[in-house]
Amino acid sequence: MIRQSALLGHSCAAGANIIWGMMAPIAKVVMVGGLVTPLVLTDLRIFGAAVLFWLASFFAPYEKVAKADLFRLFLASLFAIIFNQGSYVFGVGLTTPGNATILTSTMPLWAMVLAAIVLKDPITLKKLVGILMGAVGALTLIMSKTDVAANPAIESNIWGDLLVASAQLSFAFYVVRFKDLVTRYNLFTTMKWMFTFASLCIFPFSFSSLTSTPWFSLSLNEWLSVTYVVVGGTFFSYLLIVVGQRNLKPTVAAMYNYVQPVVGCLAAVAMGLDSLSWSKAFAVVFIFVGVYLVTHSVSAKEQAAIQKKQLEVLERRQSKLI
Repeated sequence: MIRQSALLGHSCAAGANIIWGMMAPIAKVVMVGGLVTPLVLTDLRIFGAAVLFWLASFFAPYEKVAKADLFRLFLASLFAIIFNQGSYVFGVGLTTPGNATILTSTMPLWAMVLAAIVLKDPITLKKLVGILMGAVGALTLIMSKTDVAANPAIESNIWGDLLVASAQLSFAFYVVRFKDLVTRYNLFTTMKWMFTFASLCIFPFSFSSLTSTPWFSLSLNEWLSVTYVVVGGTFFSYLLIVVGQRNLKPTVAAMYNYVQPVVGCLAAVAMGLDSLSWSKAFAVVFIFVGVYLVTHSVSAKEQAAIQKKQLEVLERRQSKLI
């Protein structure tokens, strides 16, 4: 029987990744009209989330952040928000939603490589095979010249694919390098400062775009899409994924990342924004298998630690029987 905490973790992790999986096709609806540029959509996402997290923080316990940590939160905001969301939204504007959602599944691969470099986390043979398979899948997707969307106005551009891939690399660096920082404070404290710093960084470059956007010309569907991106794809998804991580083992929580490309591709095809192809199916299979191998790899050191812990539990049980 599944414990309530585990059930909550599974539900939240799945919910966050379903929301993110829908991001690409929904964001594409806004940008196809041409009234809202990728920069403006990024601005709305960052400014809107900053406001929402500040409002939510008033209902959470107050925490004072050290000055040194404020500077690190500023650096974290660059990789987790500015570079990540900016590259992602611009990439979605230049590529198909299907390509964008599939490439999001490469984030655990980037995280594994960076963990080996920054944290000296050992790379096993299974991890190495997973990296190579994920790389083959991503390169197949990026270099494919026959992947044209069902809608002729929406085509795949190699620069868009590379931007989406770089967004995953940026977020992976944030996860690896700033893990100790973001777990030191509660979610609302961390996120309100990170989104505030991101807002201050991006505002000078976006003021003219925001003021020149014909807001009254947007359709109801476009406004609903913007609302989804800000409220669902940013605010609620960050809340859900943290709850999932706190109640599940890291490998289990990471497995739900596979939900994103599946949801995104199905939604894009259903909305007429993308089409399926053999090359895309090949890329999906290789990326999924690669990420699976990476997240299920255990080094000799980790295996020894697990066996030691199991032995200690067995000895305690035997001592109680005696």
